[in-house]
Amino acid sequence: MQKNKIKVHRGDITKLEVDCIVNAANTQLLGGSGVCGAIFDAAGWHEMAEACTTIGICETGEAVITPGFNLPAKYVVHAVGPIYDNSRNTSELLKSAYLQSLWLAEQSGSSSIAFPLISAGVYGYPKEEAIDLAHEAIHSYQQESVAPISEIIICAYSDEDYELLTNKTRIFYTSQK
Repeated sequence: MQKNKIKVHRGDITKLEVDCIVNAANTQLLGGSGVCGAIFDAAGWHEMAEACTTIGICETGEAVITPGFNLPAKYVVHAVGPIYDNSRNTSELLKSAYLQSLWLAEQSGSSSIAFPLISAGVYGYPKEEAIDLAHEAIHSYQQESVAPISEIIICAYSDEDYELLTNKTRIFYTSQK
């Protein structure tokens, strides 16, 4: 069975018309800065905070799902990536955050999902390594799933991230900016 390639999109993840977007969350599921803050703002801060408070804690490497509220996306998967420390455990936790996100989205009936580069912002993961780990996790999911999500997007907010993602042409199919 041919698996779909990963697409790269340059832009604001909160504006994508997909079934599910992924939030680079913290373990407390509190709104933060960067992509997390943008998702909370676009979804409706109060509604998203209330939904996350009801869930409670999410451990590193795991993910939980909430409604998308005011977003075009029906769902938000909150994936907690690790803070970078160059250990094997850290890389396994990052891959797990991607895998958990994909399985939750699939279970929700989603056919499309968009990811930011989890842990590659304030958590300090080197972007090239984070991209490789994202690819490994997505490829693993595509091999294991009987009916994988048909559209998987990595969303780059900055030109620098977009260039890094698109330069990995052996991995990614590039969509328009």
